[in-house]
Amino acid sequence: MSEKKPTEIVTFGCRLNTYESEVMRGHAAEAGLEGAIVFNTCAVTGEAVRQAKQAIRKARRENPEARIIVTGCAAQVDPESFGDMGEVDLVIGNAEKMEAASWTPARALHANEKIRVNDIMSVRETAGHLVQGLEGRARAFVQVQNGCDHRCTFCIIPYGRGNSRSVPAGEVVSEVRNLVENGYREIVLTGVDITSYGSDLPGRPSLGNLATRILKLVPELERLRLSSIDSIEADDALMRLIAEEERLMPHLHLSLQAGDNMILKRMKRRHSREDAIAFCEEARRLRPDIVFGADIIAGFPTETDEMFENSLRHVDECGLTWLHVFPYSPRPGTPAARMPQVERGLIKTRAARLRQKGAERLRAHLESGLGATCPVLMETGTMGRTHQFTPVRLEGGKAQAGDILPVQLAGHDGKRFKGLLAA
Repeated sequence: MSEKKPTEIVTFGCRLNTYESEVMRGHAAEAGLEGAIVFNTCAVTGEAVRQAKQAIRKARRENPEARIIVTGCAAQVDPESFGDMGEVDLVIGNAEKMEAASWTPARALHANEKIRVNDIMSVRETAGHLVQGLEGRARAFVQVQNGCDHRCTFCIIPYGRGNSRSVPAGEVVSEVRNLVENGYREIVLTGVDITSYGSDLPGRPSLGNLATRILKLVPELERLRLSSIDSIEADDALMRLIAEEERLMPHLHLSLQAGDNMILKRMKRRHSREDAIAFCEEARRLRPDIVFGADIIAGFPTETDEMFENSLRHVDECGLTWLHVFPYSPRPGTPAARMPQVERGLIKTRAARLRQKGAERLRAHLESGLGATCPVLMETGTMGRTHQFTPVRLEGGKAQAGDILPVQLAGHDGKRFKGLLAA
C-alpha cells in the first residue's frame, strides 16, 4: 500500500484565495486529511476557469489514486460543471471551504454527495480565521472583508463571494499581532472590496480607521500594505495615512477597469475618468513616492476605437506603473454578456496595446529609480520587493527570506531591478 501524501492545495486567482488556501491547509493538517488535491479556483474570467479544469485533468492523470476536491469562486458559481467532470470527487462552496468540519477525512474523503455548495448570498458573517503564517512567503495576507454589494455588469464575483461582510477590527488586530509575533514584517490587508470595509459593522468604521488602528495597536509591524482598492471609496482617514504614515507602503492597486466615461457607465462603475485622475494626483501630492497599479479591461462590449484610446491615454493621465490587463470575457449570467460584443481578434489587439503601454510605464519607473538605495523585503535568498512593490533581483550576494535590507538599485532588465547590497 502506497504511503499517503499530505493534502496539496493548488491556488488560482487573487490574494484572498491565497489567504484562504492557507486556512484550508491548516484545517486539513489539523484534521489529518491525507491523499487529497484541492483546487481553489477563480471565476474572474472564462480563461481562469479553463485553466483550472485543465489543471484538474492533468492532476488526475498524474495522481490516479488521489481524492480531487474543487472549491473557490468558479466552483461556487457553476458547481455542476465541475461536478460533471469525471476527474473530480467533491465540489464544495466558498463558505464551506472555510469550515474546519469540511476537511475531516469523514467529510472530505468519504462524503456521499459530490456537490456541497450552499447559497453564498445567505452568508452573513466573515469569521476571523487566524493563520500562524503563510508557507514559503515573506509577507502575510490578512482577510478583512469578503463579498461585494456592487453589481458591475461584467463581474460574476458577487455570485461567488456573496454580499459584503467585514471582519471586526479587534479580530483583525489580533491576527496581525499574531503574524508579527511569528516573524512577519509585512502584512497585506486583503478582501474582495476592501474599501467597503466596515459598512456592515457597528459604527461603520472605514478602511482608513482599520489601518490606523492596526498601526497604532501593533507598533512592531514594520510594513502595512493594501491590496486592490476602489479609489472612489477612499476615506479621509486613509488619505491621512497616505500622507503621514511611512509604515503604510506607497503602492496602491486600483480597480479602474476603463478610462472612458461611457464604458464606465455601462460597466456600472461608480467613478468617472476624472475621479480617477483626481485621486491619483491627490495621493501623489500627499505622498510623492507613491506608485499605482490598475486593473483595465480591454474590449468591453460596445467599446469603440475612440473609447479604447481614452482608456489607453488614461494610463498616462493617472501615472500608472503596473497594468493588470484583462481581455474582456463574457461571463454567463452577467448583463455585459448580453450587450453587443467586440470581435475577439480586436479584443486581443487592444489587450496587447495596453500591455505594451504597461511595459513602457514600468520601464520608465525602473529608469527613474536607478542609483537609489531603498529597503527591500526579501522573498527568497535572491528575490525581493521594494516599498513600492517593485521586484528586485539581488546580485552578488544572498539573503534570508524575510530580511529587510538596504539595496542599491544598480540596473534593470525592463521588468525588475538588479540590486546590490548597500554597504
